[in-house]
Amino acid sequence: MSTPMTLERPEVTLGPLRWVGARVAVGAARVLATQQPARIRRVLARLARGARPADYDQALAARQAVMAVSLTCRGARGCVPRSIATMLMCRLSGTVPTWCVGVRSLAPFAAHAWVEVDGVMVGESVPPGYLRTLLSVGRAAGHSEVS
Repeated sequence: MSTPMTLERPEVTLGPLRWVGARVAVGAARVLATQQPARIRRVLARLARGARPADYDQALAARQAVMAVSLTCRGARGCVPRSIATMLMCRLSGTVPTWCVGVRSLAPFAAHAWVEVDGVMVGESVPPGYLRTLLSVGRAAGHSEVS
């Protein structure tokens, strides 16, 4: 199996305000991604309070904006900052998806972070059931849960 040498840039055009918002979300996410999972969960749960649920298109647009401004978030190992930045980007518009951290359900073991809407992973190219959620933060009054 070969590894791609270039990262694909999402085909999205960002206006100046959206570009700034995406850069701020990515910067904050990169800092937050260095924290312990419990702290990340607390911060995201607090941010989710009072937000409306994001729909799939909103979450996908936020993910694409984040990936358009950050090489780290486009990378294969950028799942944690990418997922956090996507949630922060959605929150800027008053909505939030569900932030999830989990593991592959098949060997070999690997951890992954993503966002989902109504149980559907946003922008991920894995089949349903491929990942098992261990930790999630939803929008229900900042509710967080550990599965």
